[in-house]
Amino acid sequence: MPQYTDMNDLAELFKIFGDTTRINILSALFEEEMCVCDIAYLLNMTQSAISHQLRVLKQARIVKNRKDGKVVFYSLDDEHVKRIIDQGLIHVNENNKGRALNE
Repeated sequence: MPQYTDMNDLAELFKIFGDTTRINILSALFEEEMCVCDIAYLLNMTQSAISHQLRVLKQARIVKNRKDGKVVFYSLDDEHVKRIIDQGLIHVNENNKGRALNE
């Protein structure tokens, strides 16, 4: 059995993925690094709302940023994030197929 602190940290990580806006931001960042204004435009949200969610993702070390002049660009911190989302989508799609067969 893993250590309690490891399990607690894992639960906190999954809480981060429990928000649709954050999942949408991560999905956008799968394609390329982006600035807040581009993400806001893509998701039809305010820059303030996107900035708040990026702050949460950055504190959790899920995204990283780099400055280019006055513009800050965000990207995934590493490939683990993409694999976690991809595995979640596989699970969801399998469950949806199973539901469709049972209906």
